[in-house]
Amino acid sequence: MRLFTIGFTKTSAEHFFSRLIDAGVVTMVDVRLNNVSQLAGFAKREDLKYFLKSLANIEYRHALQLAPTQTLLDAYRKAHGSWSDYEKQFRELLVSRAVETTLRASEFDRACLLCSEDKPDHCHRRIVAEYMQARWADVHIVHL
Repeated sequence: MRLFTIGFTKTSAEHFFSRLIDAGVVTMVDVRLNNVSQLAGFAKREDLKYFLKSLANIEYRHALQLAPTQTLLDAYRKAHGSWSDYEKQFRELLVSRAVETTLRASEFDRACLLCSEDKPDHCHRRIVAEYMQARWADVHIVHL
């Protein structure tokens, strides 16, 4: 299984959609807690859904069970918490949600996890991908 991840900040729409098409992504799984912010630009939920289907025939899904809680986000962003604390707490959240039992692995083959961060290093989409890789067989992660 190929599981992709991508962020939309610091990139043009052309580069963003070209990477998805070139990779052969079939489903975009939005793992953002808030996907309607004006700051999202071309990645705002309804616009993104339209662009994905029209430009690349990619299906769109929003998976809130793969998003952090507002409390967790605020502790990291607004209260300037440490990345290591955020990562540990988010992993614990995924365990408590048992997402690997409520989601089907087959629905994630050639899917792409979307969040805002341009790089996966300090983004929860990487944590989600690694969590799935540890629990499902034969998951190969590709960060676009």
